Amino acid sequence: METLTQVNTAMPRIGDKAPDFEAVTTKGKIVLSEYARDQWLVMFSHPADFTPVCTTEMSGFAKRKKEFEALNTALLGLSIDSVHAHLGWVNNVREKTGVYFDFPIIADLDMKVSKLYGMLQPNESETAAVRAVFFIDPEKKIRLIMYYPLNVGRNMDEILRALQALQVSDKHKVALPLDWKKGDKVIIPPPKTLQEMDERISDDSIEKVDFYLAMKDLN
Repeated sequence: METLTQVNTAMPRIGDKAPDFEAVTTKGKIVLSEYARDQWLVMFSHPADFTPVCTTEMSGFAKRKKEFEALNTALLGLSIDSVHAHLGWVNNVREKTGVYFDFPIIADLDMKVSKLYGMLQPNESETAAVRAVFFIDPEKKIRLIMYYPLNVGRNMDEILRALQALQVSDKHKVALPLDWKKGDKVIIPPPKTLQEMDERISDDSIEKVDFYLAMKDLN
């Protein structure tokens, strides 16, 4: 396990093993490699507690937590604040809006996890994590990364759409076209031989733009 004292200055990339760490959260200590076993994980950072955009975003994750659970996905938040600040913010939002952030939020005061995952980007801020989202599969491999600046909130529909797309692609070994959403046609992998190309051309059961671009329903 890579410890927090062995901070990797290189930003993790798609396809990398998610760097392991131990951290204090609002639900106690966690070790990433042991958290959300056999589940997908969406790990996301926000710049600071008690700030307006972050409050809307965290509320969005909380309100749609059941949708993530239905996709066998756990949530894990992070900001460069103390666990006491996190707890105060969680309670404040619950009192003011009725929304409860019922998922762990990492207290990253020493910025070790933020640095490990490239969430600190100096041209944006040296003391606040950008709005990063890491999609991590059950094998703890990073499958998709989103970055947003401090002043632009994320899109929860897109986060859920991307998660569904990754899972559908894995399960059915297909690709997903522009604006794909659940129930839409998927793209069949292109043929790899002349025989496969001829079979594709003569197959009337699929929707073809040409032999290299063909779609089908999953139902």
